[in-house]
Amino acid sequence: MKYSLLVSIFLVLFNGMHVYANTDNHAHAAKDTHIHKEMSDGSIIQIEQAKLNSFSEGLEGAKILVVSVKGMVCDFCARGIEKTFKRDTSLLKIDVDLNSGKVLMAYKAAAKIDESGIAMKIRDNGQEVVKIDTLQ
Repeated sequence: MKYSLLVSIFLVLFNGMHVYANTDNHAHAAKDTHIHKEMSDGSIIQIEQAKLNSFSEGLEGAKILVVSVKGMVCDFCARGIEKTFKRDTSLLKIDVDLNSGKVLMAYKAAAKIDESGIAMKIRDNGQEVVKIDTLQ
């Protein structure tokens, strides 16, 4: 039993498939598997109008939010945010853009937007909200 455990540990380390914990208190695959070298803090890159138009299509009257997020460094981060918010019944649509550090959210027209609640959910996922812009 001990021998097979040691062999397993050796193989994992030998293949470079290690996991490290970052300062956000959640684990990521090895750094060299990331798409980008630096993480966006969400405030530097502006959302393209074409992307915003595509996201908003068919959502007339909906409240559209652009949330700038710091700390999204991998697809696991992005999918965690997406999964968290999809539980919200007033959310119509969500798009998490890892490369720009933006989360586009569309809420029902009658929905009450709780910006501090949004920030808390993202913080609980290991990232930080830099800014929330309401477009409609």
